[in-house]
Amino acid sequence: MRVRWMTCLMAALASLATASGAAVARPAGQGTEQSVEFRSGEVTLHGTVTTAAGATGQRPGIVLVHGAGPEKREKYQAEARAMARAGFVVLSYDKRSTGYSLTQRSYARLADDALAGVRLLSRRADVDPGRIGLWGFSEGGWVAPLAASGSTQVSYVVLVGASGVPPARQQAWYLKNMLRHHGVAGSLPQTMAVDGTRVLADAGLFPEADYDPIPALRRVRQPVLAMWGNDQQSPPAESARAIEKALHDGGNTDVTLRFFPHADHKLRASPDGFQRGGQPAPGYVDTMASWVAGQAHRTNDPLPQQARQSRALAPLAGYQATGAQVAALLFMTGTFAAYLLGEVIRRLRGRPSASRAPRWLAATGLVTVLGFLGYFGFVTMALTPGPVLGDRPVCWLVLQLLAVGTAVATLATAVGWWRARTSVRGVARIRLGLLGLAGAVFVPWALFWGLMAP
Repeated sequence: MRVRWMTCLMAALASLATASGAAVARPAGQGTEQSVEFRSGEVTLHGTVTTAAGATGQRPGIVLVHGAGPEKREKYQAEARAMARAGFVVLSYDKRSTGYSLTQRSYARLADDALAGVRLLSRRADVDPGRIGLWGFSEGGWVAPLAASGSTQVSYVVLVGASGVPPARQQAWYLKNMLRHHGVAGSLPQTMAVDGTRVLADAGLFPEADYDPIPALRRVRQPVLAMWGNDQQSPPAESARAIEKALHDGGNTDVTLRFFPHADHKLRASPDGFQRGGQPAPGYVDTMASWVAGQAHRTNDPLPQQARQSRALAPLAGYQATGAQVAALLFMTGTFAAYLLGEVIRRLRGRPSASRAPRWLAATGLVTVLGFLGYFGFVTMALTPGPVLGDRPVCWLVLQLLAVGTAVATLATAVGWWRARTSVRGVARIRLGLLGLAGAVFVPWALFWGLMAP
């Protein structure tokens, strides 16, 4: 009876602690994980504090700052547990959903979230308030320096897979690497990596695309440890040079650069940098712990070989901008579809069909435009080009053949319309004229998107 009473009492206390936002501890292998809640402005963030089992005294604290996307703390469980075993008190948390989406993003707001995590750790009895740092991965490599530059509570910064160039430039570099890794050559890498990134940014589907990380880095006064694997997402040598120079320009010479050749972008073990690893690369967390403890020599590793440099993205010309692209797509798809529908109605009414060239133009044009949109979305989301024949994706080859067929049909339609201009009257004349105009719009559109390039 007494055991039952004690069990009920403990359950009630745990329920009360959860409701009031206090920590609820649970075992995690050889450590302890505690669920916590903390406020950042108008948002309540949910996180986990991970500590080593049996650890005593005050230890350094570290807040894990996410990579891009709607990141959850579970994605950083391997890092949190490894860091806890190395002597850290680790806070990982779910990224905010309010104010963070495909079309809305603020690194300043994300920096405020990270600092709210720092304040939570500073109130813990097992954390040394003079040794609380930020760990920024990928997108967090832009957020963490921004947070540290405006706070005296942050005592050190660790960057993993950070980029020293703007997000859009880094994304274009990464997409080209990914396509080349799949053996793709020709026009598709330029189309997807460069032109696609430019158009998405112009359309507002790539918030913070032009964020410049250099000004925030120049304001960072805390010691910085920056580490990269065999990084295929952020240009490692280029980023290392840019980050080190920005810190030095601001008067901060306490910067250490480390490289792990058998690790991926997240510094998880990987044979080639493309294959995603499951656990932190050997030596990575130990290097970090020694550096924070002041036991590591703060000398830089030699810069790795970087086969290809990233390039700044040129702004879109007026006819390439989102408004022009949307107008062209609506006009082409609407005209091609309307012409085909008109032909179906003519046949149902027993009227003679138009010549073959206009029908081919409408059919191949519509399939090419819709097929391109679908394939562009697939590659962007899945980060794979699909089956590859030689050095060209099969889907891309089909789209290119359709594009050439559409261009030939446009020419044939224009010639036929000119020859029959005196005999074609009324609505038929208008339909053919609009169809020919849609074909004329299609050709420069297809050239811009690489559909008619080698």
